[in-house]
Amino acid sequence: MVTGGNRRDTPEVTVAVLCARDGRLLCIEEWNHGRLVLNQPAGHLEPGESLVEAAVRETREEAGWQVRVTALVGIYQWTSNHSGVRYLRVAFAAEALDEIPDAVLDTGIERALWLTPDALHVQAERHRSPLVWRAVTDYLGGQRAPLSLLHADP
Repeated sequence: MVTGGNRRDTPEVTVAVLCARDGRLLCIEEWNHGRLVLNQPAGHLEPGESLVEAAVRETREEAGWQVRVTALVGIYQWTSNHSGVRYLRVAFAAEALDEIPDAVLDTGIERALWLTPDALHVQAERHRSPLVWRAVTDYLGGQRAPLSLLHADP
């Protein structure tokens, strides 16, 4: 077992939600390093919550939607060229349940929007990371794994 690594060596655990309705994907526009970028509702796992709980919370906080997580789409590793931070991103498929009236979105989020896959793809230079389109590709390709693969503290 290797110990004593620095924080930069340990990946940040994040979740992302892929949610489609009427042929459109739920996306957010957010500010990142002075740029307005596109992303799925996504964010960091917080202490004491499961990955699925984090996915539901992030979608509520960033997009103003209540969702039901239905499947695991993929697990992705990526290192930011900008910051050098390493990420471990767990992407989920979800079903949109209800838009939250008058939702106050997280700081830095401009708006939630529903984009066709083509409209999202042609704006690749605005994606927050390459993981945005990679997860969409897997989602649209039907990649799904059961949530029973995930185990949280009892």
